[in-house]
Parts: sequence; structure tokens; C-alpha cells
Amino acid sequence: MRPCPLGLVLFCALASPALAQRPPQNLTPEERTALLAKREATEKQLEDIAVIDRKVMVPMRDGKRMAADIYRPKDTSKKYPVIFSRTPYNFNFWDVKLGTYRDMTQELEAVKRGYVLVEMNERGHFFSEGDYDILGAPLSDADDQFTWMGSQPWSSGKVGLIGCSSTAEWQMAAASLGNKALTTIIPESFGAGVGKVGPYNEQGNWYRGGAVQMLFIDWLYSEQNQVRPQFPPNTSQADLIAASKLFDLAPQLPPVDWGKAFTHLPEKDIISNVGGPRGIFSDTMVNTSGGNMIARTPNDPAWRKGGLWQSDTMPINVPGLWMMTWYDVSTGPNLATYNFVREHAAGAAKDQQYAVIAPTLHCGYTRATEHTVVGERDMGDARLDYSALTYGWFDHFLKGEDNAILTKTPKIQYYTMGSNKWQHSDTWPPVGAQTVSLSLGSQGHAATLQGDGNLHLTSSAAESLLPLAPSSSPVARAVANGKRHANPGIDLADTFTYDPLHPTPSYGGNVCCAANTIPGEGGALDQRKMENRADILVYTSAPLARGVEVSGPITATLYVSSDVKDTDVTVKVIDVLPDGAAYNLDETIQRLRYRDGDDHTVWLEKDKVYKVTLTPMVTSNFFDTGHRIRIEVAGSNYPRFDRNLNTGGDNISETTAVTAHTSIHHSTEYPSTLTLTVVPH
Repeated sequence: MRPCPLGLVLFCALASPALAQRPPQNLTPEERTALLAKREATEKQLEDIAVIDRKVMVPMRDGKRMAADIYRPKDTSKKYPVIFSRTPYNFNFWDVKLGTYRDMTQELEAVKRGYVLVEMNERGHFFSEGDYDILGAPLSDADDQFTWMGSQPWSSGKVGLIGCSSTAEWQMAAASLGNKALTTIIPESFGAGVGKVGPYNEQGNWYRGGAVQMLFIDWLYSEQNQVRPQFPPNTSQADLIAASKLFDLAPQLPPVDWGKAFTHLPEKDIISNVGGPRGIFSDTMVNTSGGNMIARTPNDPAWRKGGLWQSDTMPINVPGLWMMTWYDVSTGPNLATYNFVREHAAGAAKDQQYAVIAPTLHCGYTRATEHTVVGERDMGDARLDYSALTYGWFDHFLKGEDNAILTKTPKIQYYTMGSNKWQHSDTWPPVGAQTVSLSLGSQGHAATLQGDGNLHLTSSAAESLLPLAPSSSPVARAVANGKRHANPGIDLADTFTYDPLHPTPSYGGNVCCAANTIPGEGGALDQRKMENRADILVYTSAPLARGVEVSGPITATLYVSSDVKDTDVTVKVIDVLPDGAAYNLDETIQRLRYRDGDDHTVWLEKDKVYKVTLTPMVTSNFFDTGHRIRIEVAGSNYPRFDRNLNTGGDNISETTAVTAHTSIHHSTEYPSTLTLTVVPH
């Protein structure tokens, strides 16, 4: 959901169509003069070839109007297809801080290639009228916008969508409307638009495993703006354009130390406690879904009133080019969405679903370099020609060009970390993938990196898929002989303490919008620093005798007991290098009240053991010879996820907490496992 800091980037790094109001800092006078000249020269080139129509107020069925800037070729003897980018972010054409035009490179490129480019603000933001709701609800706005663009005299009647993050997340629900003008979509890093699909009921990344993902709190601080300056409805287009050079309506919010702000209790008051505006986070609102998002439960009917795509009621029957990244906040739901649409789309669209999965952070596609470093890990040369791919896609579907894009492009292009190379497959998981399970074991002392937690195979048939080398460790030798410990009949559980007032912190990870609260802002970080904590259990396999590709879902099934009514269990999967460096791949969480389904709560009985299958993780990683597979188990991953206060209360209105003592059981009776998806080579 966080806007990209690179300005108007319509293709592949696009999270917002513009942040030109953030000029480069600390420019010398010479650099400033050069930047002004460059911006003005680009605008002049655009004026030479394009009809520029800014601050066009497009009417919706309820009378509210959405603000759009439109760029189209000057040759009016032809009709042109439309590339449409709709966003909650600021795309004002004038950089009010630099005092010139923002960078119009992408607008210029689109017009040169024979497209109309339409940029529009969501309802309730900037120059667009109405009350704000997340993802630009109501859905009827998208329907009206497609119809309007498809019926303009300059339009060929075909509309394609592209964007990343919030500029992508509304696309799926909008595509399900079946508007005849909408021809294709290119959603990038789109997980916050996915409601429920497959094993994921995250309601737009609001939850994972029933725990709240805190990224939305600091994001909504700057987005919810029900009280804002607006122009009178009869303001002329010329006056709106002139006003755009004076002020862009972007809120100038005081900076917040979110690391400190997130600690505030009750959770529902975090935004108000830092002086933030009223809005949809914790206040009831007169808009489509009603606001007060933090008070909802995962299956609250309000989630189905807004702009989220719900797999069970919203068929998508248009071609899609789906782009994802391994260190995004929602790669699992994104891949599940791709697979679902590919399986259920009607007609030709069923075979016109393609996917790209890059190894970067959220919306970081075009930031890949010859040495793409994500966190602390060098992923190699992860570059891809996204411009050729996306324009080739649009040329085929919007212009009807027979450019062989569908035959020369693999159905799925995915980047495998570790081997650091692009691969392709006709399916996800890749063709030939098989599952193999590792069992958790220990002598009852798995806490910290110095503990005795291990992952081991219990079936000799799995050794061909996951060949673990013999180890000199006495525990590992016992495991190799089929014993978890001296007496396999005894359950030697591992116990950790989780104190909500001193939670286990996030460290790197698969995140977005972390507001400087998570080291590295996400990505792969060496986890050994974390693994010295006594509140983390560590389970590690023996070294691999040969390299193994793990590409697909990773599922942790744990047998858990605790001494409180409700608590959380988190899991992180890690690639351990021969030198000991331990790089995180993905992470998950389960709020135990929802262990039997997120449509109801079931409390824990003290010290009773429960089988808990956590929401699946996903990756593509090559564990080379000598590498080891590891998981960490803990009671929190904060502030990526909110803290369970362990009381059995609602967590959001409480100010007191209870410390939990939670045990992970592993024995013949309680076979805790980690199930990997292995691609044989």
C-alpha cells in the first residue's frame, strides 16, 4: 500500500502515479537548474505530440465527480485504446515544491506508443469528490469510469489497467463487474485487494491467521481524510488547473515515531493518540463499508461491502498479467488468486493468465540490478524487461497486434533465490513439484540457536527429494536412527515465554509499509541476532548432501499447548548457509482462537494440546549443498503483526496483558511437521 518514491512509474514499480511533490533533497543550485530544465523539456515534448486535458471531472452515477488527467495523441483521425491508472495517491501534474512540472516521461512514452493515458484519483482523495473508502469503493465507480472512457470520441472502446500496490489492488473486484470496455488487467503487488481465496482469509492483508497486520495503521494515518479541503462543484476546469499550481491538496502530516506509536494501548486508539485524523480505521463512517475497520473480525460482512475481491462471488473473465515479489506482504494470497482465476475464468481468458514473481520487496520490480540486494542477501541479476513485457501485452490485447506475446512468454516466470536465476513453468507450483515433510524434534531445549531443536526426515522414501547429510551431533545421530530423543514415546516439548509488553520483534521479512519500524524495511536479514533470544525456538536440519529447489507452499503443522485462553504462534522459514548466515524466506502466524476457522472463536484449555496448521508460506529458493533448513517458532512477530494480549478479549480495546507460556510438542502422538514443496532436478 505504500507509494513508490520514484515518481510516476506506470510500468512495474508503480505504486502511485506521482510523488513529484517530493523533489530530490539537497540539490545544488546547478542540479536544481538541470532538473527544472529536464522536466520542462519533457513537458514540451509531450505538448508537441499530445492533447493534454487535465483536471477533467468525470461524473459518477451518484453525481460525485472524480478528477482525471488525460493524455492522448494529437492525430484525431484515429481512435485509441486507453491505459487507465487509478490511485489514492497524488498525481498532480505540477510539482508545487519544485515549482515546475513533475516528470512526464511515462505519459510521453504512452502517447508515443499510441495510447490514451488516463490518470484518476479515487473517490474522496485530492481533487476527486465524495467520501473516502479503501480501494476506491463503491465498485460502481469503476463501472462508471470504464463506461465513460470506452464511450469517449477518442476511445477505441478498449481499456487496460496497470499499477502497483494501491494502484493495483482495486483491479480484481473491478474486473469482476464484466464491463464491456475493460479488456485486460496488469495488477502488481496487489494483495491488499484480495479478500478471501483458498486457504487465505486476509481481507486485503488486514489479517494473517486472524492476527492484524499493522502496516495499515501507519498507512491509514496519511490516507484517511474524511475532513479535507474541497472546491465548489461549479469550479471551472481552468480554475482547477490554475489552482493545481498553487496547492496540490496533499496533506502535510506531522512526522510520527511509529516504533513508539505502535506500542500504545488500546490498539484502536493508535492513530488518534498521535493526533491523526478521524477516519475508517477506528471510526464509523458514512461510506460504502462503514469504516471502523479495526473492530471487525475476519468474517465480518463489512469486508464484502467495499472494494475487496472475494473469490467465491466475483468471477474474473479478462486476460491478466499478474506480477508479484517474494518479499512482499502477501505473495501467498497473490499466487492463490492467480491460480484461482486461471482455473475459473470463462472462455479464452482461462488460458490468458500469466504471472511474474520477482525476488524483490513490495513493488520493487524495476529496482532490480545486476546485483539485486534484498535486505542483506545478494539475489544476483534479477532484472527483467518489464516495459517490453507490459507494452507487448497491451499491444496484443488493446491494439489487437499479432506480436506472439502469448506464445513467446512463459505462463509463469519465477525467480529462484539461492541459484539466483529466472525460471519458468506452466503451473504453480512448478511442474513435477512434490511435497516432503520434516519433523520437529529436540531433547526439550530448542530455545535459542544454541538449543537442540532439529528438523529431520522420518521416511526413507523422502531422502531422494531431500537428502540430508549425516551429522556428528549426538542428537542428529539419534534422529538419523529414527529416534527423536532417548525415549521416542516421551513427549519432550519445547516451551517459550511470550510477554505482550516485551514481544518478539520483527526482523526483516515479507512486508510493506513498515514506516521504519522493521529493520531493513523488510527483506532477507541474517537472523542469528534474533536467534539468541530465549523466546524463540529454533529447529534446524542437518546439512544437505546436494542442492534442493523448494518452490511452492510451505506449511507448518504444530501441536501446541498454552496456559492462557488465547495466544499466537509464529513461524519463520530460513535458509542457513555453511558459514552460519541465516536468511529468512517467509513467515506466518496463527491466532489460536481461530485455529479451527476464522468464522468463530474457540478458546484454549490450559495445557491441552491442539493441532494447529498455520496459513501457508511460499517461496522459491535453492538450498545449495551444505545449506540447512531452519524454522523459528515464537509468540509474536511485532510490529509486522499486532500483539495478542493473551486475555481472550478483543485485543483492540484492552490495555492490560497476560504473559503466556506456550509449548510445541513433537512425538509419535504429536507429530509437528514442516511440509516443503520440492522441485526435483
